[in-house]
Amino acid sequence: MTSFSIHGVGVSSGIAIGQAHLVSNALLEVVHYQLPNHLIDDEIERFSNAIKTVKYDLEQINHSLRKSAPAEISAFISTHLMMLEDKSLSEIPKDIIKNEQCNAEWAIKLQMDDIVDQFDQIEDEYLRERKQDVIQVVERIIKVLLGHPSQLPIEQQTSVVHQERKLILVAHDISPADAIQFKQHQFAAFITDVGGVTSHTAILARSLNIPSIVALQRARDLINDGELIIIDGDLGVVIVSPSKEILAEYKLRQEQWELEQQKLQLIKTTKAVTIDGTHIELFANIEVPDDTAAAKASGATGIGLYRTEFLFMNRREMPDEEEQFIAYKSVAEAMKGAVVTIRTLDLGADKQMNPDSIVNCANPALGLRAIRLCLSEPSIFHTQLRAILRASHFGNIKILIPMLSTLAELRQTKLLLERAKISLRQENIAFDEHIALGGMIEIPAAALSAEAFAKELDFMSIGTNDLIQYTLAIDRTDDTVAHLYNPLHPSVLKLISMTIKAGEKFGKSVSVCGEMAGDSKLTKLLIGMGLRQLSMHPSHVLSVKQQILHSQISQLNENARKILGLTDIEKIEPLIAKFNLH
Repeated sequence: MTSFSIHGVGVSSGIAIGQAHLVSNALLEVVHYQLPNHLIDDEIERFSNAIKTVKYDLEQINHSLRKSAPAEISAFISTHLMMLEDKSLSEIPKDIIKNEQCNAEWAIKLQMDDIVDQFDQIEDEYLRERKQDVIQVVERIIKVLLGHPSQLPIEQQTSVVHQERKLILVAHDISPADAIQFKQHQFAAFITDVGGVTSHTAILARSLNIPSIVALQRARDLINDGELIIIDGDLGVVIVSPSKEILAEYKLRQEQWELEQQKLQLIKTTKAVTIDGTHIELFANIEVPDDTAAAKASGATGIGLYRTEFLFMNRREMPDEEEQFIAYKSVAEAMKGAVVTIRTLDLGADKQMNPDSIVNCANPALGLRAIRLCLSEPSIFHTQLRAILRASHFGNIKILIPMLSTLAELRQTKLLLERAKISLRQENIAFDEHIALGGMIEIPAAALSAEAFAKELDFMSIGTNDLIQYTLAIDRTDDTVAHLYNPLHPSVLKLISMTIKAGEKFGKSVSVCGEMAGDSKLTKLLIGMGLRQLSMHPSHVLSVKQQILHSQISQLNENARKILGLTDIEKIEPLIAKFNLH
């Protein structure tokens, strides 16, 4: 067999070597056929029974979850159960069966296609990717209709236990419910044809620390069941039928990677200080309250970004003030006085929690999102601000405002924050009167006006993911231009440098909380540019800390100046590689 490689998006690091285990893609097996009148009622009943079976399976999975399982897994499964209750999936296909006299599999697939088309019109990237939940639910229904088992049979489970660490799941897509079952059996890794860095599958992979790659396009078609494959989660590469030489090289790399992970644990309690004594704060990004456990286990000294939108997602109603307060308070208390930076709601134009209500927008990244949305919905914003303020009484909380582009937005935000404070004072509810207010610098306009923002903010945080996207006019979810998305573009580096200098001028702290912060290859550059706070996924904290411990500020500053003086990206990349050798 000829060896070949497939490139995708690595969403969880690590190296896995094992045999491919192809997961059935029921959607590809659906065929259309007509039914005579006298069989229509039986077909509708068959569909109803399939819905009941899927509900039962998901409920069983939910009940069997270990207490140590990440909290978002149960939330994902609950989302799928909620979708099964929705008439668009549970009732409309019955009408299609009746009206078109077609089989149940075809009816549910037609309805799914219609729903997915609606999701594709949603502006917000995170919400747009929720269409995968609909597809995953429909796939489970179709598997039942086709007579496929929804999980590994018990006898197969017991027979593969000793081999499962060598099996790599290959699928068109994997639902969170399926993935948690696979994790309980400790498979080596998983790869999928679809998905993005913000898909549920990617989020789940990172929380479970399974090496995985998504967006491989046709991996399931190209890879045969039982074929030997290598997964490089760092590079986002799958190597199929590797040669003896490649296999030997990757086995060595796998051993080295595992050894490096063990070594990194030795510096968990070591302070992140450079050779010449400069202290760097390493914070963690979290999405749900239970993520604080991973943040503390990583050695992070605080929470640099708590993405509160995950509390609002996958539900038909907004979380009320009490629910939000409990979530924020639990994070503050878990961190025991360490910094907790709570970012206010960062959703897109689809502000309605009802998934049946769709807002169309021609340019998804440029619409009513983040602070623009909050200012247009002051009652929603007021509720969140009150909840955050109440929680501030129980820990060291800061407020972070996303996607600021004008000082008018900031000043309006300050007025609403003061209004929330007044309402709490009137009710004699305690909160931190001096709570710090920060702003995300993630729009080029904000970076160009960084000094003006620094005067009025207590701190700034650079959101590099969006800053890169907006500066380079690249939709990072578009595969056709993804290769142009480059954090080392001279213009991006200049905007970051401008923001850092503005913070220095006015004595305001500046951090980076985008993907750049967790990329250890960029750590020395960022520190050399003057950053003293980095916030990242907990799994990246130790590798970044290791770079800091081997750094000397004077040398880093000189190297950073050289890089910032370059205008050719082709010259910057090799210099960065050289930078990291010292």
